Amino acid sequence: MADRGNLTKADKEMIIVATSATNRCQYCIVAHGALHRIYSKNPYLADQLAANWETANLDDRQRAILDVAMDICDCEPITDDQIEELKNHGLDIEDLWDIGSVTSLFALSNRMAYTMNLKPNTQFYLMGRVPREKK
Repeated sequence: MADRGNLTKADKEMIIVATSATNRCQYCIVAHGALHRIYSKNPYLADQLAANWETANLDDRQRAILDVAMDICDCEPITDDQIEELKNHGLDIEDLWDIGSVTSLFALSNRMAYTMNLKPNTQFYLMGRVPREKK
């Protein structure tokens, strides 16, 4: 996932956590929830996304991104209104492609994690929740 475009690393991890929750992939929810907490500096949002993205404490830009990502996750068509809403928040058609790419890649990843019965490393549960030990 290139660092071009208008999606931040936290935005991409937000998409991964929300769509992985819909796909019920514990490994990706926990691992990418940890990354989201680190990138966003928000210790709460990943858990809210994992429980129910629609009731999570999202700003309008985040909600527009997830509205599109979740429709892609559910194989629903993207509307012109959704594209316009992304544009209203400074996102463009390339960002829409990135939202679709992240969502699609992790649909595959979720299923592969199921296939291999992957379990999250215990360290992921605390990452971004407690201060790191100084070396």
